[in-house]
Amino acid sequence: MPRLLLFIPLTLFIALSFFLWKGLSIDPRELPSALIDKPFPEFEVAALLQPERLLSKADFIGRPVLVNVWATWCPSCRQEHEQLLAIAQDNKIAIIGLNYKDERAAATNWLQQLGNPYAFNIYDESGMLGLDLGVYGAPETYLLDAQGIIRYRHVGVVTGQTWQELQVMIQNLEGNP
Repeated sequence: MPRLLLFIPLTLFIALSFFLWKGLSIDPRELPSALIDKPFPEFEVAALLQPERLLSKADFIGRPVLVNVWATWCPSCRQEHEQLLAIAQDNKIAIIGLNYKDERAAATNWLQQLGNPYAFNIYDESGMLGLDLGVYGAPETYLLDAQGIIRYRHVGVVTGQTWQELQVMIQNLEGNP
C-alpha cells in the first residue's frame, strides 16, 4: 500500500498537465454566448441622443443589423470607431449602438467629436440590457437577422478583417451567394 502512495503525485502531475495542455488550445477571444440563435432580449430604454424617445427591439426588426456595445471609458472602442464609420458609410448594414454603463454627456460629446456611425444609440446607463445580452465588456458586436435573432457575436475590436468576415455572414442572412 505505501508504494501506491508514491504514484499519487505522478498521477496528479499527469492530470494537471493534461488540463494545462488542453487549455492552450482554447482561443481566449472566443467567448461562448448562450444567446446565439436566440432572440435579442426585449427592452424599452431611452435613446442616447433623444432621451425622451424610448427604443425597443421593434426599432430594428425587419432587417439585419449590427449591435455594437461601446462606451467612452473603453479605449478599444475608440480604436474600432474609424472602422465603424467606414462600415456605416458603405451602407450595407445598419449599426445600432448600445452605449454601455456610460455618462450621457460624455457619450454625446464623443459622437459629436469623432462622428456617429450608428443609426441610433440605446442608452444603457445601468447596464441591465447589457447584462441580459451577456456582455462581458466593451466593445462587443452582435449580428442580428431580420427577425431579431442573434446569429453571431464578436468580442473585441471590429477590424477590417472582422468586417470582411461579417460581410460573408450578412450575405448569407440576406440569401445572396
